[in-house]
Amino acid sequence: MDTHSKILLAFSRRSELYRKTQIVLAGDVGGTKTNLALFQATENSVDLIHEETYHSANYSSCIDIVKQFLAENQEIKPGRVCLGVAGPVMQGKVAITNLSWSFGLEDLYKATSADAVALINDLEATAYGLAALDQEDFITIHEGAADSGGNMAIIAPGTGLGEAGLYWDGASYHPFPTEGGHTDFSPRTELDIELYRYLQKKYEIVSWEKIIAGPAIHDIYLFLCEIKKKKEADWVKDAFVHEDPSAVISQAALEKKDQVCSETMQLFVRYLARESANLVLKMKATGGLFLGGGIPPKIAPLLQENVFYNNFLDCDRMQHLVSKVPLRIILNSKAALLGAAYYGAYGGE
Repeated sequence: MDTHSKILLAFSRRSELYRKTQIVLAGDVGGTKTNLALFQATENSVDLIHEETYHSANYSSCIDIVKQFLAENQEIKPGRVCLGVAGPVMQGKVAITNLSWSFGLEDLYKATSADAVALINDLEATAYGLAALDQEDFITIHEGAADSGGNMAIIAPGTGLGEAGLYWDGASYHPFPTEGGHTDFSPRTELDIELYRYLQKKYEIVSWEKIIAGPAIHDIYLFLCEIKKKKEADWVKDAFVHEDPSAVISQAALEKKDQVCSETMQLFVRYLARESANLVLKMKATGGLFLGGGIPPKIAPLLQENVFYNNFLDCDRMQHLVSKVPLRIILNSKAALLGAAYYGAYGGE
């Protein structure tokens, strides 16, 4: 049975909640952008009706975005609402990790007047979204063992670092969120320790999110220039004025235009590989590891080089386990949005 079928089975136990063809408002709420969309849900699928993207920092609240979206689409009234949100959902409320937004289910009810509303973590939504993806939505880094099965995991570096798991009960997968991106970075080499000390002065607590999220690319670059005395190219410095530094660095590395940028991304890829192995081992994710979020699709050629896989294997006496794990990059940037739509249509009340 393929991954799509297995995950889809996770919804079958909630099929009694399905009543009729209905409209679902789904959202992927992140620190950088918020995607909202209306879907028509039937018994077997969710089909996109309309979608909009909003720059999160331009709004004081996610609820303001929801209200604006509904006002722009007054002719369609959603019966169910589900938002995948970048932060831990506790007792129906969330504080977005990289924004000052806080809201809950009650706010969603008031804003939408929907029959049912739900909040789930954005990585949990991505896990549900796997059921909506096809083979062309993935790049395979490593096929893994033909008979691989069991739990799966997702690691998603973007504005922050998301991590989630999918528990395999023998018949279907059950996605669950974690906040593993905020666990402590574990330096191994002398260079790692130097980087740790550099970042500790800046952030005090050095979590994995400070090492393998978007802003970390620029921090690693600055470390190489300031501490390791690598020579910064004038054109790179000039590009930082008008463009996102992390994007400049990663693109320069992909195009092999600057040595310091290339070294930065080699370190970034190595650290991503190590935390990927950590996640696989902690969840015994023998069924597969998916690399999602905004960064992996953009640096896919770097992840397909030996640096990633060799460092993924470089773990403590568990090479025989991690070598069997399928490794795939999620190319579809709408995975979390689709997952929120699936959960909104077929998930809990």
